[in-house]
Amino acid sequence: MNCSRLKSCAAASLLLCGLSTYATGSAWAASALPQGVVAGPSTDGISEYRLPNGLKVLLFPDAAKPTVTVNVTYLVGSRHENYGETGMAHLLEHMLFKGTPRHPAIVQDFSQRGMEFNGTTSFDRTNYYEVFQASEANLKWALTMEADRMLHSKVARKDLDAEMTVVRNEYESGENNPFDVLLKRMQSVAYDWHSYGRSTIGNRSDIENVRIENLQAFYRTYYQPDNAVLLVAGKFDPASTLAWISKTFGVIPKPKRSLPPFWTVEPVQDGERSVVVRRKGDMQLVVVGYKIPSALQDDSDALSFMSEILGDTPNGRLHKALVESGKAAQVFSYAQTGYAPGLQLMGAVVKAGEPLEPVRDALIATVESFASTPPTEEEMTRVRRSFANGIEKALNDPQRVGVSLSEEIALGDWRLLFQGRDKLPGFTSQQVAAAAGRYLKRDNRVVGTFVPEDAPQRAEIPPAPPVEQVMKDFKGQNSALTAEVFDPDQDNVDARTARLDIGGLKVALLPKKNRGAAVSVNLQLHWGDEKNLFGQSIVASFANDMLMRGTSKYTRQQLADAFSELKISGGLYQFDTTGPHLAAALELVAHVLKQASFPQAEFEQLRQQWLVAIEASRNEAQTLARNALDQHLNPYPKGDPRATMSTDELLAAVKALTLEQVVAFHQQYYGASHGELAIVGDFDAAAIKPVIAAQFAHWDSKVDYAPLMRSNADKAPLHSFIDTPDKENAVYMARLPLALNIDDEDMPLLELANYIFGDGGLKSRLMDRIRQKDGLSYGGGSNVQAGELDQAGSFSIAAIAAPQNLKKLSAAIQQELEHALKDGFTAQELARARSGLLQQRAQNRAQDGILAAGWTNNLFLKRSYSWSKAYEAKLRAATLAQVNAAFRKAIDPSRLSVVTAGDASKK
Repeated sequence: MNCSRLKSCAAASLLLCGLSTYATGSAWAASALPQGVVAGPSTDGISEYRLPNGLKVLLFPDAAKPTVTVNVTYLVGSRHENYGETGMAHLLEHMLFKGTPRHPAIVQDFSQRGMEFNGTTSFDRTNYYEVFQASEANLKWALTMEADRMLHSKVARKDLDAEMTVVRNEYESGENNPFDVLLKRMQSVAYDWHSYGRSTIGNRSDIENVRIENLQAFYRTYYQPDNAVLLVAGKFDPASTLAWISKTFGVIPKPKRSLPPFWTVEPVQDGERSVVVRRKGDMQLVVVGYKIPSALQDDSDALSFMSEILGDTPNGRLHKALVESGKAAQVFSYAQTGYAPGLQLMGAVVKAGEPLEPVRDALIATVESFASTPPTEEEMTRVRRSFANGIEKALNDPQRVGVSLSEEIALGDWRLLFQGRDKLPGFTSQQVAAAAGRYLKRDNRVVGTFVPEDAPQRAEIPPAPPVEQVMKDFKGQNSALTAEVFDPDQDNVDARTARLDIGGLKVALLPKKNRGAAVSVNLQLHWGDEKNLFGQSIVASFANDMLMRGTSKYTRQQLADAFSELKISGGLYQFDTTGPHLAAALELVAHVLKQASFPQAEFEQLRQQWLVAIEASRNEAQTLARNALDQHLNPYPKGDPRATMSTDELLAAVKALTLEQVVAFHQQYYGASHGELAIVGDFDAAAIKPVIAAQFAHWDSKVDYAPLMRSNADKAPLHSFIDTPDKENAVYMARLPLALNIDDEDMPLLELANYIFGDGGLKSRLMDRIRQKDGLSYGGGSNVQAGELDQAGSFSIAAIAAPQNLKKLSAAIQQELEHALKDGFTAQELARARSGLLQQRAQNRAQDGILAAGWTNNLFLKRSYSWSKAYEAKLRAATLAQVNAAFRKAIDPSRLSVVTAGDASKK
């Protein structure tokens, strides 16, 4: 069972480790398989095949959305690195985007096809994926490219030298994060010998001194078909796709080498350990860690229940013990484990200056008393429901299969997720408590000091059983989930959508058959105007943040349970649910909006969390640079709802705020007199109209409303450097105000120009220069914004770098901007940008949540998706001369305000 990893990822705000399911059955006979291809197991719509060279292939056809995901998982990660080679697996991941002799410009090819792409590295695996608009040409290109770079990636010295600073900059970016730094130190202290004690990013000296010969040998050893799993999910034909896979990947010879064995076993820990990180910062962290078994062990599943019961907010035991008591501002709990035994981590965020010892003691006491206070049936039911809802939601989105299933693949069998789902209902409170008692022990703890003792309380970590033993009794299931093939063309969207007025709401209803009866809801409510909102910014924000902390009928905990029971994920204004739960979900959301109770204790908790967050950002380079630009270009007086507040002003406003002000704001301003509501998905429109009317039609705001119009400040450009001592990462930010509206003729031209310059991913001119060529930055880009009701637009640029590279980064950005203005863009660049933007827009319309949000915005602006179609026509019609002329007309480098922030001593 592997809900442990599934829930751990969710607890750490990472990608949910789930996948979709779709019943395909035996779509074509075994005799139709390509020569040498053998059919393997199948379940829940996913079918496995094996090529003669050892490559595993997973096919998951689903025609509901016009997209395809191709994912290749290699069974190699940082666990496989040798002494002096830490970070090699991650570094190699970067190198595989440098091209092959047949595909010399992979990143450019991705951009031209509008593909979403990335690679990720963890302890046990490395994966590469691309998501793109479904077409035979796109799929064939992706499969051909992946087969090519499996064996023929250049992995050249010159590319390694160029990429070195980029990877080092990624390392430095992580060094700015207090939790990342603390976790890295805890890993190294927790493990004596195992590779899990090393961060995947690697040691700085290893990254900087890696030998190209070692990297090439690592590549040749592990990037082979018998060490890889290829997954294709989405809208494609299984027979022709498997034939093409056989043609492209099947010609790769089966390797003759044997994979190196991995024999290191971490010894039993014989005493509590501790580590203290002392760095400049604005918040405190207390974290405890315990060694836990491999994710293949049954105890891992029980510990996932324990982790959720401890770490959930607001129902978790740690929240009640630490946050509600005022000792901490926030708590968390999640597991970091995989094929080998890992770490269970629980911790708390504490305001700077507050004593840590009471928090540490309360944290340890709550965790290590878990075994003697078994979970209640209410806690077990809540966790089962939470896990089941998470899996069910994941089962409805094939696009996420490739990335998320890589974790199960790394354990040895992709079906582990389904086995875990099937075992979920049978877990008992006694099993959870017993597992916690085996590992949550003093001498297995990472946070104390070494204490000699005659009778240490050691925790034996059992070895992982063979995956064949784990899977021997598993029986797969067939899925009955279905969905229609929906065309996201704008004409079809408009034709399928009913638009009407219900009270003060403009409503768009788009029913469509979805997998799992999924529904997306987007709600916009408008109240107040320039005058009556003056001085109300913080009050309004607190009123909104307090809504989910209790109502006239529910406590905060009960409200969280009510949302879970109705399968609501998201917030009050944007959420997903299912058709059978939609009416009740709308009623519950309306109840929360109208009947929030604003408990005093919750108000004080929220104030504490705000203060900690504001203080934590005080010395962050990115926050300081952005605030400096905001304040310089701010044309509004203090108190104006559009004005920018400094850190000190925010702190003062939060400290001075009263609960009475928040309650009064809610009573006066909240209402549905003006707003938009869009619902897209599997629901009965006729049945839902009276529900909307009953909940929103007669709920009116008591204050006048008028949209807030924005304007740009007429100020001289700012050029400023901000010192951020002891910060490993630095930032560059620039902004140019533009008199620009979304309906202006130049807007589509500027969007194309901006895509070429800095918004087209790694192959934009900006990233091609500062990352691909100069190797100065891990990330950067540019952005064009336009007003929707006004002319308050802007052009902005942002990038990160090491402090010592800030000067080079600034010069490179300036040179690329001047080059674009002087020499213009090329016809090839325009064609790539046009293709990428149009395919991205089509893919966005295939996502129900994005489609619903688009409808509320369209309703607000009194238009339909025909506007989008006309806008795309302008993108198609734009000429190179028009794009270059629009960019030169709008962008004046002499008016660009630039702020950089970093450690002056390293600059």
